[in-house]
Amino acid sequence: MPVRSWTPPPKLYRIGEVIRYSGFSRQTVHNYTTMGLITEQERTHGGHRMYAEETFRRLEIIRSLKSTKTLDEIRQIFQTEDLAWASAMAGAE
Repeated sequence: MPVRSWTPPPKLYRIGEVIRYSGFSRQTVHNYTTMGLITEQERTHGGHRMYAEETFRRLEIIRSLKSTKTLDEIRQIFQTEDLAWASAMAGAE
């Protein structure tokens, strides 16, 4: 009988963990969420924002681009990346 591979679900992080691991302030994470630079994956029953692991990659990109790009330019870069990814996924179906 073949063994099925199992992948654990991705971990979601509360905003406090995002702050601790990324070095960004709570207000900055909130502002980036409001601006659409990062997205919350879901909310708990208690209303806590939960962020996916992808959030950390985006925050590092923001940190590195912020010295040469405006936040609006960074948002446009992410939108282009998101559209390309969605298009690639649609083509894979």
